[in-house]
Amino acid sequence: MTWQFGASPFLIAGPCVVEHHDTMRRVADVLASIGARHGIPVCFKASFDKANRARGDSPRGPGLDAGLAALVRVREETGLPVLTDVHEVSQVRAVADVVDVLQIPAFLSRQTDLLVAAGATGKPVNVKKGQWMHAEAMAGALDKVREGGSQELACTERGTFFGYGDLVVDFRNFQRMKQATGAPVIFDATHSVQQPGQAGGGASGGLREFIPGLAAAAAAAGADGFFIETHPDPASALSDAATQWPLAELDELVARVLDVWHAARERQRA
Repeated sequence: MTWQFGASPFLIAGPCVVEHHDTMRRVADVLASIGARHGIPVCFKASFDKANRARGDSPRGPGLDAGLAALVRVREETGLPVLTDVHEVSQVRAVADVVDVLQIPAFLSRQTDLLVAAGATGKPVNVKKGQWMHAEAMAGALDKVREGGSQELACTERGTFFGYGDLVVDFRNFQRMKQATGAPVIFDATHSVQQPGQAGGGASGGLREFIPGLAAAAAAAGADGFFIETHPDPASALSDAATQWPLAELDELVARVLDVWHAARERQRA
């Protein structure tokens, strides 16, 4: 997987956390077909551990060894590159030996040792913008990754805290982060509609119905790629059930976003 400013955007998608193989394979097969049908690069995403859940008794995932084995199986069976999060420096080497892309979660986007260690693997790295950070502050985060050695970088806009339980997307950030970092900028369409801690039991809620409009706006505003968590049955998802996009509706969403993305660039060229 190579981050690039290309003739088409790229898509990172998958369930929030590693789940049963049947679910993972079902999602991956749909993603592979979407990539082939629309001619876009697609990367499969799932986390082996959700280390930042609001409550200690929330499902976290299968853990490092089982999670990486599940991701390898998806790649071997579908040919899709795979991406997962790293939360600690001690995880980085083992993860890099297995996956194609490392991701730094938004809450850890200023953790110097983690960013440098991710860069030292030489693998592509996606850094999510902290929900409290302004666009230009991401230059420092990506410089830390470059200091480690990796030059294939991307950063992700995933909304900014608005009060205690909501997020807003500043669409200026696609141009501002691109200028500040020199890297492609991804729009995280599903986490941007989260309402942290607003569901029952302290889990995150969300407003899934706003995903199509925000994704289309990001396409027009200059996003180079899109991050969309998706599940065959979002209500039963082990994590982020309120914001995962229904798998059966993903192709239609991607088609709509691509129409806007290409129309915006045709207008720019004209």
